Amino acid sequence: MIFVDTHCHLNSEQLYKDYDNVKKDAEKEGVKLFIVPGFDLESSKIALKLAHEYENVYAAIGFHPTEIKHYSDLEYKWLEDNIKDDKVVALGEIGFDLHWDTTTLEEQMESFLRQIRIAKEVNKPLIIHSRDALNLTYQALKDNDCHLLGGVMHSFSGSIEMAKEFIKLNFYIGLGGPVTFTNAKDPKIVAENVDINYLITETDSPYLAPHPLRGKMNSPKNIPLIASEIAKLRGIDINDLKTIVLDNTKRLFRIKSDV
Repeated sequence: MIFVDTHCHLNSEQLYKDYDNVKKDAEKEGVKLFIVPGFDLESSKIALKLAHEYENVYAAIGFHPTEIKHYSDLEYKWLEDNIKDDKVVALGEIGFDLHWDTTTLEEQMESFLRQIRIAKEVNKPLIIHSRDALNLTYQALKDNDCHLLGGVMHSFSGSIEMAKEFIKLNFYIGLGGPVTFTNAKDPKIVAENVDINYLITETDSPYLAPHPLRGKMNSPKNIPLIASEIAKLRGIDINDLKTIVLDNTKRLFRIKSDV
């Protein structure tokens, strides 16, 4: 059974320049399914390119809330045209980020709703980024009937209570490097108690490297460190977790091919 990385930025500047080796190193560790989310127009184009070059790589395309400032109808038209591609399994990563700038909330909401409408046209799930905006994100998803699309709360950092509320909206919980941090109380509680049928693994490479690599550049090859910690917290065999995560990933992203 294989490991899955449902959120790796192989389209980032740090990883794309050595993409083949990054992918090979991950495959040596048993990571055999990759989902590469876009965060702006250029990275979405690269994600789509990689997905067409490799059978076990899938793309998500979308515009991160910190990257939308100068976007016009032209960029959103590209999304509308390419979201239909068979190797695009989700729209994302999109959402809200109020950590760096709280003055752009109106623009973030406008972009978020516009991208939701695009996803609804083709019935594809959403990959959600939410930083310092969890309650706002929940209400926006609920108000716009996003349970019909489903999706994933990427790099989820909220409480187990909030995780359960997102699951009610048909959103899966993405756990990555922070679940391995010694001081990470909430991610460990979520990993241990969340409905396992709504749990998926991710690295968010090149960011958020797991312990004991914290502070270094992250890579999909580190998924086994994340998965092992989750399996330990839940008291289950790592191979059982691998099977469940693969099934969850294929169900969420409607991946029909054998991997």
